[in-house]
Amino acid sequence: MATGHSVQIAGGNLGGQRHICAFFNTMDEEHRVLRSFYKGGFDRGEKATHIVDPQKREGHLKRLAEAGINVRQAMDTGQLELRPWREAYLRGDRFDQDAAVALIEEILLSGAAAGYALTRLVGHMEWALLDKPGVNNLVEYETRLNHVLSKYNDPVICTYDLSKFPASMVMDIMRTHPVVIIGGILQDNPFFVPPDQFLLELQERRSIRKGAGVAN
Repeated sequence: MATGHSVQIAGGNLGGQRHICAFFNTMDEEHRVLRSFYKGGFDRGEKATHIVDPQKREGHLKRLAEAGINVRQAMDTGQLELRPWREAYLRGDRFDQDAAVALIEEILLSGAAAGYALTRLVGHMEWALLDKPGVNNLVEYETRLNHVLSKYNDPVICTYDLSKFPASMVMDIMRTHPVVIIGGILQDNPFFVPPDQFLLELQERRSIRKGAGVAN
């Protein structure tokens, strides 16, 4: 993957790995930490696609405006695209990890086709806490996404609310991202496990649960 597009985020410079998990406790903390990342992309004329909780859409737009972004103009020109969960992760009212991986790649390709040097994609991940079919495949989806994102320069941030996700899931999620933002600081993730290795581990877990008679 080419790494010619420098990206500043959370007090650091993003290297060649562009799949980032960002842990926050509040929406205010998220926007405070990512403000310069959002603003920098718009200032450079890059595409922004944000996948958000539809109930928090207006609050998200308000915070972008407070960061100095002309939200109305950006949406009118297509530079800013907001997608609610049901038009991204939960199409058909269920989570299909194959469709979700394909959609993320489609978003990145469409940004390039429209002439944008980069697409800055941010996905709010609390949809995985909803009682919907397929959401138990979240960790497998996140690790598989590395196979796709390794081909692109576009930064993809998956944001997680630490106050809502159980600790065991947070640890697994951390292991699926080569880069992490925690405590407001960007850092290479020492807990990252390469996707092929982690997929084997997940397969072993399923086999153990099946042998113990535990449903997936």
